[in-house]
Formats: sequence, C-alpha cells, structure tokens
Amino acid sequence: MVALPDRPSMSAEEYLAWEPTQEERYEYWDGEVVAMSGGTRNHNRISGNFFRILDDALVDSPCEPYITDVKVQVEPGQNYFYPDVVVTCDEHDNYPQLVQFPSLIIEVLSPSTEAADRGIKFAKYRQVSTLKEYVWVQVEQPQLEIFRRNQQEQWVLSEYGLGDSLQLESVNLEIAIADLYRQVQFS
Repeated sequence: MVALPDRPSMSAEEYLAWEPTQEERYEYWDGEVVAMSGGTRNHNRISGNFFRILDDALVDSPCEPYITDVKVQVEPGQNYFYPDVVVTCDEHDNYPQLVQFPSLIIEVLSPSTEAADRGIKFAKYRQVSTLKEYVWVQVEQPQLEIFRRNQQEQWVLSEYGLGDSLQLESVNLEIAIADLYRQVQFS
C-alpha cells in the first residue's frame, strides 16, 4: 500500500465521491488516500475459498459475506479499509459500497500488507463495536490466527494449522483449515 503522491489528502466526502470512479482501489486512512497493492494467485485463491465457504454456509442467514471490492467504514469520515473478506449480520448495513457494521473481517496477509493489517488496521478495527472476530491468514504456509472479542471486551488470540478446524463464533460456522488452502501451492 502506498500513499498517492499527487493526492496526499482529501476530505472523507471527497474520497467517497472520487474513489468509485478510479480503476484501482484506494483506502482512506485519517485523511490520507492509500493505493491498494495487487495480490498473488495464492492470496486470491485463499480469499476466494474463504468467501465461497462463507457464502454457501450463510445463504439462509441474516449474515452476508463480501469480498475485495466492498470497503468497511471503520470510523465515519476518518477510516475506510478494504478487507479481503467481510461479513455483516446487521440489517442496517444497506449502503451499496460499504459495510458499517462488520461482524467478521478476514485479511489474507502478504509481505506488503502484513504490518498494516496487524498494526494500524487492527487498532482501528478493535474500535468497531459490532466486530466479533478478526482473522489473519498466511499465504506462505498453512497458518491462521484469529482474534475474538470475549464477554469482557478483550481480544483473545487462537492459532490454527492445516489439520485443524476453525470455529467462527460470529457466524456459527466450522471450517476445516485445509478447505481454506484448497488448490494453494506453497513454495
């Protein structure tokens, strides 16, 4: 992710009007427009697998998963991020280009985005009261980390490997980690 040199800052209103007219995707970080970097085949495969599994499982539920092109409004007028997969279960979430009330956010980590996903984005996401789970998926090896908000409003980490199953409490779904890595080639 890189800040745009010719557009170092703009208002949130300007960003929300400008960004849909662009060929590339851009996030909005406290007034700064940040270009999204491209992904790899493994990144795309893992995101797609996660979305497909969620989409199939949640078809008869009030929860809706979205992939790649739907941004999350983290703080109105301040931060808008593009997670790899996001799930909302809130009936008030009805804007066509963004999710305001995410329950579950999934980031497939890459070398260019991992520091931001683990750092600034997680710090901002923790402030979203509806978010119950935040998932980091590795592309270099079959490893997944999930942070869950417990009843005391603390974030608790759990880690999973290839032979494990992941219980997503936010959407009441169990997923085999091996299914998330289906057709992924490790070097």
